[in-house]
Amino acid sequence: MSINITPVLLAILFSCLCTRVFSQHAMRPLPKSKNAFIVIAHRGSHLIKPENTIASITEAIDLGADYVELDLRTKKDGHLVLLHNDRVDGLSNGKGQIKDLDFEAARQLILKGKDGSIHRIASFEEALTACKGKINIYLDFKAAEAEKAYEAIKKADMKYNLLVYVSSHSDYLSWRKTAPKMPLMSRLDNTITTEKALMQAMSEAPLEAIDNAPNETLLPVLKTMGISIFMDVQKANETPDDWMKAIKSGIQGLQTDHPKLLIDYLWEHKIRDRT
Repeated sequence: MSINITPVLLAILFSCLCTRVFSQHAMRPLPKSKNAFIVIAHRGSHLIKPENTIASITEAIDLGADYVELDLRTKKDGHLVLLHNDRVDGLSNGKGQIKDLDFEAARQLILKGKDGSIHRIASFEEALTACKGKINIYLDFKAAEAEKAYEAIKKADMKYNLLVYVSSHSDYLSWRKTAPKMPLMSRLDNTITTEKALMQAMSEAPLEAIDNAPNETLLPVLKTMGISIFMDVQKANETPDDWMKAIKSGIQGLQTDHPKLLIDYLWEHKIRDRT
């Protein structure tokens, strides 16, 4: 007996198969937050204090942000430090690539705040200590070793307070191997615009969170799958219109350069504690 499978039925079967495959990869819970709508302070609260410094982290905590986004890199002696760019030029009084400096040399560099305050490049261990019990970390994994980073995380007893952002498939695989229970985040490829393509991508490399949605029609699908969307809106001239446009799409949080203004706006519009 022959069975005639129509294209529609085939699509349904494919969707069910991918959903089942995806569900076999148990979703790792994101760090707990007291607020339903998440505010992520991009590189800390750095309008006045230098980005990725302990001072910018402390200010983000004081403002009430849910996560602080930090950029992780490795220096030539293996120490893990916070730095967005691969070079220290511009941000500090030094020059060259951070990977070519040892820890002591990096610590001698001066970072100035717009208020004239003096700061130093922060080690990952210092950042973990500053955040522990106060704020979650959105770790942008720039150039480091997953094993070494995870050792520091475990030592600080922060395993359940981090969301790791990976930009490459190799980093994705490294984190899945090193810390299988660590929630991972990345950006969806712009070619993923259909439910079928989304299911296929997530069956191959499941994620717990993303920072974009190439097609708005995917938003309800992502929500059904339990994948959080923390949209990037960070820029010097963010506006309430930028925030509300993103919020109306049904996302779960925003990454911002203006955490205080955003938090005030969310409370004013009764969005901060929405379910």
